[in-house]
Amino acid sequence: MHCDPRFSRVREVFERQFADGEELGAAFAVYLDGELVVDLWGGAADRHTGRAWEADTPVFAYSCTKALTAAVALSVVDDVTAPVTRFWPEFATPETTVEHLLTHQAGLPVIEDPVPVESFDDLPAIAGRLARQRPLWRPGTAHGYHALTYGFLVGEVVRRVSGRSIGSLVASEIAGPHALDLWVGAPDDVIDRAARLTTRPPSGTAPATAMPPDTPAAQAALDPDSLMNRALGNPGMNLLKGGANHPVVLRAGWPAAGVVTTAKALAGFYRTLIAGDLLPLDRLKDALRRRVEGPDRVLLLDSSFGLGFSRPSTTFLTPPKAVEAFGHGGLGGSLGLGDPARGLALAYVMNRLAGSVTGNLRAYRLAEAVYACL
Repeated sequence: MHCDPRFSRVREVFERQFADGEELGAAFAVYLDGELVVDLWGGAADRHTGRAWEADTPVFAYSCTKALTAAVALSVVDDVTAPVTRFWPEFATPETTVEHLLTHQAGLPVIEDPVPVESFDDLPAIAGRLARQRPLWRPGTAHGYHALTYGFLVGEVVRRVSGRSIGSLVASEIAGPHALDLWVGAPDDVIDRAARLTTRPPSGTAPATAMPPDTPAAQAALDPDSLMNRALGNPGMNLLKGGANHPVVLRAGWPAAGVVTTAKALAGFYRTLIAGDLLPLDRLKDALRRRVEGPDRVLLLDSSFGLGFSRPSTTFLTPPKAVEAFGHGGLGGSLGLGDPARGLALAYVMNRLAGSVTGNLRAYRLAEAVYACL
């Protein structure tokens, strides 16, 4: 492990979360002005076998994928204000633009018909289901988190433009050239050594959550028929033994929730992004401009998005000093974050999932410690 002495407070927070029983296994990495200043890992990658979490242990990081998908889409789509039908003629709503897809304004947060398990890896077929649906609201008039559909929609536009999947482009344009251990659609050898996710809480503790239990969002999370759960639950990972641990999910490369990564690699993605190595800096700056903010129709909390990237809000908690931060969290608590103003890139991944849709305070505490050290 590595921790620059300037960031000793970060290591203290990381180790305390293990000592307090909040973690099973986890990793945290920070780049400052392109230099790796923090690279921490520890705990168990598998609670059943006790297998140790190593420096190169990857883990499924759910919606952290969305930032990768956004970067790929912005590199291949020349005009996000163009209608989706320009690239995807079968798409049923002509007023929907690519920008609407990237900003969760398309009104298609739910796949209405259940996706059978045998179709989980057929991304164009899943996208085809969405193409025929009527939006739940007029595109561009409201936003609501497209938890899974974001990826199928944006991914299909990318496929129509480039002829390639998000996973293929991430491998050839991001992971490969920059030597990053991340995959949107993991090969079998990576699946074999990936950490195993668990929702089992530490004995005798209640993990701190970012969402109070008496809010409408918390109540919606408990209602199987809520728009939130319908958005999160189809395709249903829970239909597979082990859920997101199942090879079908890890191999499928869903562009909204499919990345398997180390913390160092995810932070490395943001390092290359803010350095201008993946997108021209003026294009990144425009992508980070807040397109939507305020009440989210799906999450029932305030959210804010640029073009595919989260901006600080209730659903993307950042330290007060992180005014220019952007990135994306993942269900259960993972986080990827970049801050161009400070030359900062960081990522946190873990295998003990928090019970809240907005994650919990583990990543926030670590990010807060980083900013306190700057």
